[in-house]
Amino acid sequence: MRDLAIIEAPSVLGLRPSGVEELPTALSRAGLPEGLGAVESRRVEAPPYDPRRDRETGILNPGGIARYSVRLADAVGDVLDHGLFPVVLGGDCSILLGILLALRRRGRHGLLFLDGHTDFYQPSAEPNGEAASMELALATGRGPPLLTDLEGRGPLLRDEDVVAFGFRDSAESAEAGMQPLPPRLHAIDLDAVRATGAEAAARHALDLLGAGRSAGYWVHLDADVLDDAVMPAVDYRQPGGLTWPELEHVLRGAVAGERALGLDVTIFNPRLDPDGGIAARLTDCLRRALPVRGGRG
Repeated sequence: MRDLAIIEAPSVLGLRPSGVEELPTALSRAGLPEGLGAVESRRVEAPPYDPRRDRETGILNPGGIARYSVRLADAVGDVLDHGLFPVVLGGDCSILLGILLALRRRGRHGLLFLDGHTDFYQPSAEPNGEAASMELALATGRGPPLLTDLEGRGPLLRDEDVVAFGFRDSAESAEAGMQPLPPRLHAIDLDAVRATGAEAAARHALDLLGAGRSAGYWVHLDADVLDDAVMPAVDYRQPGGLTWPELEHVLRGAVAGERALGLDVTIFNPRLDPDGGIAARLTDCLRRALPVRGGRG
């Protein structure tokens, strides 16, 4: 098993400066680096935030996101090239583009997308122009070329190499006019998880990711995949979601194999967790799911 390296990616270019940029600091204070036995830690600062929606793309900070994605890809790629398992702490979900760019530079890879939302909006349907509601669409090549064709390598993912897991926003996104998920993208919504149980659903997801020709997969974790009753510290709340034990089981299975290349954590907002209790619980979940590696535990 590979040693872990933490990359702090406190970008809110795809959302707004609401507090999610404080996620890395909050989890570090809660003891995550020590709990994971991380052997390295680095930070990639984001460009300045511009609150004006870009007229050409309809997206907030598209140029900044594109530039940041390249810098974050460099950092993730360097960690991968040194044989380490990167744990990237956001920030908003637009950081996923930089992570996937690092993988795309190295071939074809898959994605286990753990998120309460499908994040498949096109700019015309996203009311605020937030790329954090579009990153899965952008990563699969749907949207303005500035963000769908980074370094001329787009799309970053093939539809069939993605499993969207645990989402529960289908009615909301349809009402808003979001484009539907494409038929070749594997979708396991919260109802499907409940129908078979989280562990069985996770095994099915990993089977789907192993069925293609991709050289491993990344795990994306948006904190709002958790039940709102236990994870209220997110900006866009909705009822339901996974329990802590369910998430722990899913993550543990997802990162156990050699095909798992890394993990990112996004959207947890420490400003909505004044006593630090949720940060401590999230840290504990990650520590249990990502046991100390490299022969240290």
